[in-house]
Order: sequence, then structure tokens, then C-alpha cells
Amino acid sequence: MKIQESAENYLETILILKNKKGMVRSIDIANELNFSKPSVSIAMKNLRENGYIEVSSKGFIELAEPGREIAERIYERHTFISEWLSDIGVDPKVAAEDACRMEHIISAESFEAIKKYVKSHQ
Repeated sequence: MKIQESAENYLETILILKNKKGMVRSIDIANELNFSKPSVSIAMKNLRENGYIEVSSKGFIELAEPGREIAERIYERHTFISEWLSDIGVDPKVAAEDACRMEHIISAESFEAIKKYVKSHQ
């Protein structure tokens, strides 16, 4: 299922924050992404209604299985592409920025082929 890039970014951010802090609230996401609380609130409502996240009665956000799968896929792409670009001489800041754009548009087939190629040449 194809979801919007912004939703992928939110899911990836939830995964990263959960790994860093253990618990995630909307305010944490707003602070991490420098977005307004109302914008994050609307996004969380949409993600919850589409079954990507669950929100506890105390406001803690958890990734539902479909959301976790997307978040992990995007995060793997981001880290791999960012490290690869850095390894071939791209400034780490530029590599991270480029990886952030590339992670959303690259096909699964192309990503797997690049990953296989890079790993076989290390």
C-alpha cells in the first residue's frame, strides 16, 4: 500500500523517538520535526484512523503493525543510503538530506539491488 511521504516521515520519526525515549507523545514529534502541535495532531488522527498507529488514553503513541513495517522500511533505507553516500565521499549532512528524499521514491527492487551491490563490494 502506498502512503504519502509525509505519513512515512511521521512513522519513521515515531520509530526513532520510541527507540530513543521509550515513549512517544505528539509534542515529542512536534519538537523533533519543528512542526506545530495542531499539524501533528491532525496527522496522528489520520494515521490512527488508517490503522498505522495506536494512541493510549494517556496520549502515548505506538506503531501498529502496518505502521511499524513502513517505519522500519523507511528507516533502513535512510540509514543505508546516508551511510553509503558518506562512504563514497558525500558530506554527511548532505548525505543525510539526500537520503531523506531518496528513501521515499526509490523502488524496493532498486533499493535491494543497490544494497546487494554495495555489500558485495565491501
